[in-house]
Amino acid sequence: MYKHILIPTDGSALSEEAIRQGVTFAKSINATVTAVTVSPSFHTMSMDPMMVSDTREQYQKDCEAMAERYLAFARDIARVSGVPCEGVHVVNDHPYDGIIDTARTKGCDLIFMASHGRKGVAALVLGSETTKVLTHSKIPTLVCR
Repeated sequence: MYKHILIPTDGSALSEEAIRQGVTFAKSINATVTAVTVSPSFHTMSMDPMMVSDTREQYQKDCEAMAERYLAFARDIARVSGVPCEGVHVVNDHPYDGIIDTARTKGCDLIFMASHGRKGVAALVLGSETTKVLTHSKIPTLVCR
């Protein structure tokens, strides 16, 4: 059976539910969990190097703080359930790619993820990260609704 489950989170209500269900599943099969959140890298069009430096630094701090909130939620749920959990923050412009790479490098044998995350125009344009993980990953993926 599965021994190491990757649970991606974007902080949405559905990804928080996937964390709860994923941790419950992990406990039932005596598996460990790695929670991952993916932030896009910094991009800018400014010609002023000083402005870019300050902006980049603030962006990175904001991403780290946001990632820590998301991962702390996962670690707390796992701790209460008695499931070992590691939190990983990845920077990658393509969340599905960051998810798959993390699963591979951490030796996960199952990805347990929400059917969709944040909504809006970006989701319509970019498509579902879950669909992309299902399409590109060779690691079994369980989708939570």
